Amino acid sequence: MDVDLDPLRGWIGREETRSEHLTGALVQRFNATFDRAFAAEDGAEAPLLIHLCLCQTTAPTAELGPDGHPRRGGFLPPVPLPRRMWAGGAVTFHAPMRIGEVITRRSVIEDVTVKEGRSGTLCFVTLTHHVESGGRKALTERQDIVYRDGSGSDPVKPPPPPEPAPPGDNRRVIDLSPVLLFRYSALTFNGHRIHYDAPYASGEEGYPGLVVHGPLQATLLAQYAADLRGATPSRFGFRGRVPLLDTDDFTLNATADGDGLRLWTAAMGGPMAMEARAEW
Repeated sequence: MDVDLDPLRGWIGREETRSEHLTGALVQRFNATFDRAFAAEDGAEAPLLIHLCLCQTTAPTAELGPDGHPRRGGFLPPVPLPRRMWAGGAVTFHAPMRIGEVITRRSVIEDVTVKEGRSGTLCFVTLTHHVESGGRKALTERQDIVYRDGSGSDPVKPPPPPEPAPPGDNRRVIDLSPVLLFRYSALTFNGHRIHYDAPYASGEEGYPGLVVHGPLQATLLAQYAADLRGATPSRFGFRGRVPLLDTDDFTLNATADGDGLRLWTAAMGGPMAMEARAEW
């Protein structure tokens, strides 16, 4: 599909600001989803990457598209390609977010580009989120969103068979279930049906199973990095390589990389799904 880039690039520089109170109740639900036991009282440090559960778009159900996402236009450019995924990004941590504070996210559209990939036309939208907690600068996040072509029940074209991912020096197995995916969709108010609607994921978008959220994988990897080093990274970058599906459990892997950690997710016996690097 041909994409007219010029009008889409007119969205570059647009800004949107949203605010939300970070409640102890949300933190409790977040910790329960990830099987973590941490303080949830006001004033305590908020869990890593919980900002991904805050300040989300709240489109009415009647205004959602067939994939469960809000219809195109508004703050994000109206890219005509039918399939939308979160491709990766990077977070720089400035100061902890605190439970009980108001979180404010100012989002800026930085770039819109079009490329031709193995699966057809791809459109990349790059955002920067500037996040404050209680008026203090908390983190800066770059987020990469990719839109791609596709129609009907055509299967997602597989890449050439990749090598299985190596095990990391540190490795943790994640028990994967549709319940985990559903809970994370609920936490992030993400209606994208590929994460909880198996007939849609296979019949309409051609995936052999439910797709594990990119932000879910990134959160697990960031938590793992902080657990291994006993401290929050100063910077955490990540990108998706291949979809991770609910057809098997998967692993978190970490290996020392200079002063940081190289991290990745992989299905059992499968290729690297998301790769990341944490720096302190």
